[in-house]
Amino acid sequence: MTRFGFHASHEQIAPGPLLDDVRAAERAGFTAAMCSDHFAPWSAAQGESGYAWSWLGAALATTQLPFGVVTAPGQRYHPAVHAQAVATLASMFPGRFWAALGSGQALNEHVTGDPWPRKADREARLRECVDVMRALLAGEEVTHDGRVTVDRARLWSLPEVPPPLLGAAVTPATAGWVGQWADGIITVNQPLDVLREVLDAFRGGGGDGKPAVLQVHVSWAPTDDAARRLAHEQWAPAILGSPVGWLLDLPQELEEIAAYIDPDDMHPHVLASSDPGQHVDWLAELADLGFDEVYVHHVGQQQAPFLDLYGSDVLPALEAV
Repeated sequence: MTRFGFHASHEQIAPGPLLDDVRAAERAGFTAAMCSDHFAPWSAAQGESGYAWSWLGAALATTQLPFGVVTAPGQRYHPAVHAQAVATLASMFPGRFWAALGSGQALNEHVTGDPWPRKADREARLRECVDVMRALLAGEEVTHDGRVTVDRARLWSLPEVPPPLLGAAVTPATAGWVGQWADGIITVNQPLDVLREVLDAFRGGGGDGKPAVLQVHVSWAPTDDAARRLAHEQWAPAILGSPVGWLLDLPQELEEIAAYIDPDDMHPHVLASSDPGQHVDWLAELADLGFDEVYVHHVGQQQAPFLDLYGSDVLPALEAV
């Protein structure tokens, strides 16, 4: 049976209120949670970007939920430091933490001042980082010279069982590559035929039998028009796909391009409706594709009305499907 979780968006909500929101999500009936790991928001309208790793410690300590994070080693994070952060959370909260590793976006990674590599080079760097992190999480001392450099690193505080390291993928090509090395896959909602191709490519690339996780962007408001407006106002810059969305450095650059996106273009990137039954149907259809976990992200900055609705009408209906 598919597990439905709550996605906590650091780009949109300040860390303190977001911690309140994830506690409320647990009370509403969500049984897992995940969060983003951004240095900058997608737009000034979102206006936040708390540090995910500090927040995750507080969230894990004040809920009973398992948590995951989508993050990018190699530029903003050195893989040895990244592995230490992963190991510490997994040691403190056994069996409740996973990380999904991706090749990153210039929006977050340009802050180091290093050049932003081409996609093939980013993926090669990610693969090196994955190997470094796995070796460190296994208790090995690591020295590595490649796209990243590691000098005699060893983690002294380790979990008894290393946490899962999933791979983040949007396209079928990347999903097939992720299947070679990841403990599972995480992707985002797209047209159903594309999601089928992503899952097939992951399984065919070596991921058969491994967990498949989906992050779904939704928008709820009292009317359909309000839900569509909210989706457009908050999330239009974030639907810019590769390569554009991965190459731009600043929120204002994403905003300039997103100005050409019409509110009607937001579907299926954001599923917007005032009807809770429609939300149930959408989520059930996505789960039926074969996803083990589906994390729901309401793109509004005010989460309470959404959580009330999902707690009363959507999550109970999904349990009955």
